[in-house]
Amino acid sequence: MMVGSMESPVASLNSGEFAAVARALSDQARRLDLVVPGFRSPPRIVGVDRTIRRFAEHESGGLISVAVRGRPLAAIVADMIEGVIVLNLLAAADAARVRAALWRALDHSTTDSARDHTARDTAAHVASHAAAHVASHVA
Repeated sequence: MMVGSMESPVASLNSGEFAAVARALSDQARRLDLVVPGFRSPPRIVGVDRTIRRFAEHESGGLISVAVRGRPLAAIVADMIEGVIVLNLLAAADAARVRAALWRALDHSTTDSARDHTARDTAAHVASHAAAHVASHVA
C-alpha cells in the first residue's frame, strides 16, 4: 500500500541556504568529534544525487557533493546528513545518534554572533520545512 504521493513539491535551496545548512552540520559534526566534511553542489558525476570523496588517509576529512536543483528540500538535507554518517563510517547505533543530533542542530540556535545566528535561523527554517515535508509523507 502506498501512502501519499511519491512525487513531492520541489522547494530547493539557494546557495546561501545551502551554505547555512552546511555550516550548521559542520559545526555539529565538530562538536561530536567527527570528521568534518566540506560540502559542495552539484556533484561532478552527472545524474547522481550525492557523492562522497574521502581525502587521503593522512588527511582528515572529505567532500560531500549534493545535487540541489530540482530536488525536494527534505532530500537535499537528508543527503547532507547521510553524507556525514557515511564519511565517518558509523555503526548503526552511532549513526542513529549522530543523525538525530545533526537534525537537531538545524533546529536550534545556540550562538550569539550575528553571522552564525543568521546561518542558524536559515538552517532551522530549512530543517523545519524538510521535517514537515517528511512527516506529511509518512503515515
